[in-house]
Amino acid sequence: MTYVLVALGTFVLILPVELPDKTFVATLVLSTRYHPLPVWLGAVTAFGVQSVLAVAAGTLFAQLPRLPVALAAAGLFVIGGMLLLRGARQADAMESEEERRYADQVPVGRRGWRAAGASFVVLFTAEWGDLSQLLTAGLVASGKPPVAVFVGSWLALAVVSGAAVLLGRWLLRRVRLSLVRYVGAGLCFALAMITAFGALR
Repeated sequence: MTYVLVALGTFVLILPVELPDKTFVATLVLSTRYHPLPVWLGAVTAFGVQSVLAVAAGTLFAQLPRLPVALAAAGLFVIGGMLLLRGARQADAMESEEERRYADQVPVGRRGWRAAGASFVVLFTAEWGDLSQLLTAGLVASGKPPVAVFVGSWLALAVVSGAAVLLGRWLLRRVRLSLVRYVGAGLCFALAMITAFGALR
């Protein structure tokens, strides 16, 4: 049961962090150039590799002394919340700018596995060192089960990429990205307090 709760908690944390993120925008742009299924498969594969790397990094950090690592993880969640808060006001304008940038980078005319490969490369690069990857590593470093964190993180990223492929334009017209960022910031701050309290208890 604990594993399910950790996976669910990770999912709930990562989803709002990624929804207004460059990952969503990049997947949306890719789905306008290529068939949706190869784009989604390339995205899910890229996110799977990124989640494995984040969990591995968190596992390495978890081998260090518990108190400093837990406090560092809490600090990481605070930084994540501050970054989300700082970008919340400009979220809608930044989305348009990100979309133009990715539109210039994505080559046209690819199909099947070539489209999936191009999607993998674009999204793996976009996600490298991203906030969701840092939060995933922080969750594992703070003592959460690595497999459960991986499952929750990967599922959240898969859902975000699927939403971008299927409902991207509709969501951008109806969901205020600034509000999603505020929710994500609140979750990060709550997790920082829980992690710090658990470490100092």
